Amino acid sequence: MANLSDLPIRSDLVGKVPYGAPQLQVAVSLNVNENTHRIPEEVAVDIIGRVASAVLEINRYPDREFTKLRVALAKYLKFDLKPENIWAANGSNEVLQHIFQAFGGPGRKAIGFAPTYSMYPLLASGTQTEYLDVSRGERYELNPSLIREAILEQRPNIVMLCSPNNPTGTPLDLESVIAAYDAVSEVTGGIVVVDEAYIEFASDSERSALALLPGRERLLVSRTMSKAFAFAGARVGYLAADPAVIDALRLVRLPYHLSAFTQAAAEAALDHAELMLATVDDIRYQRDRMVLELIDLGLDPYRSDANFVLFGGLENPQQVFEALLAKGVLVRNVGLPGTLRVSAGTESETSAFLEALRQVLNA
Repeated sequence: MANLSDLPIRSDLVGKVPYGAPQLQVAVSLNVNENTHRIPEEVAVDIIGRVASAVLEINRYPDREFTKLRVALAKYLKFDLKPENIWAANGSNEVLQHIFQAFGGPGRKAIGFAPTYSMYPLLASGTQTEYLDVSRGERYELNPSLIREAILEQRPNIVMLCSPNNPTGTPLDLESVIAAYDAVSEVTGGIVVVDEAYIEFASDSERSALALLPGRERLLVSRTMSKAFAFAGARVGYLAADPAVIDALRLVRLPYHLSAFTQAAAEAALDHAELMLATVDDIRYQRDRMVLELIDLGLDPYRSDANFVLFGGLENPQQVFEALLAKGVLVRNVGLPGTLRVSAGTESETSAFLEALRQVLNA
């Protein structure tokens, strides 16, 4: 049996490791920012019915342009978007991969603002796009001047802005997005991607970069159904942009990349959007509750508009991580000094985490 090092893989992949978080069977799993609430039974029944109908025509390829799904996504997003503004794929990671395939490549550069989503450099590597992380400001915040200065200095073709940011939860104001777009327009005419995977959990979810799309044909706003919709296992991500951008993504997608089952399930979920998003307020409440109780424990939670909290003040994060795991609570050590990250779960899961953490710290 061969080892990876025995294989003739591309030289730029030598020494790399796959993306992934620990997958462990524990009582309370709060490490990968899932929506821990199950979807409503009536929605599940509708999804099952639509998938069953799709089975009857499974001998045929699915709609290559996923027309009904694009109509449903445009209706959900509002902002006067039309189906021709919409793209979708198997999770937002595949959406982002399409972006790097279409707009990146050898001789082109992408930048992000670290710490941020760790898939960005992996996607860049997979498309042989040079990738550079620019450090964020104090407490991992961003502002227009920091962004503009970085873009003018680095002259990227792709600018990645995660809003709210993962793994820190940091909100991003629209002025920063405008600054990024104006700056990259000056130097390379490149694109700006605003990754809004967690936007539904924001204190003002209507303050989205979608509002900035008119007149900005190189602004792309990526989203997912994995988080607020509690649809992580279905793998549905999507994007809104100028129709010309959608045409560019068609050039790199694999034929029939969205299965008939995926399309049917997503269409059903979107038809019940209000019901599917009914847990968002509770998740926000549990997040804010954690912030207050973490402060009460003498820890240092960072500002978050996502469904998770990054908190500092730990002398030995890995030791705390392992102690929590021993109590059946799985959180995430994202490698930032003195910190751990925890997803907001149900009331009982959040309580279990807080009680376990209190015991660990007292010990």
